[in-house]
Amino acid sequence: MNIESLRKYCLSLKGATEGLPFGENALVFKVGGKMFALTNLEGPLWVNLKCDPEKAIELREEFPQVTPGYHMNKQHWNTVSVDDTIPDKLIQEWIDESYSLVVSSLPRKVRNELE
Repeated sequence: MNIESLRKYCLSLKGATEGLPFGENALVFKVGGKMFALTNLEGPLWVNLKCDPEKAIELREEFPQVTPGYHMNKQHWNTVSVDDTIPDKLIQEWIDESYSLVVSSLPRKVRNELE
């Protein structure tokens, strides 16, 4: 996975938007105004994704490329170093889970608009 395929996949999710609220090197993906993914635009590719706290710990134990969220709440966010050792399909599943967690926390009216 590269930055373009990551970006394309995130934007394929219903209601997803992108922006640069933290500067030109940090691309943020949001749904309903809330962030579900953040990635860098320079250097080795990584992405911060929201995660269930128990699963976050499991993923960190199983994959050395998954670490506590950089500059994020480390209980709820993971940083995934994107390289060839993790299949794209698995990263897409983690993006989907992050998106779903954020959508589930949105007000009902906003959730209904995304269905």
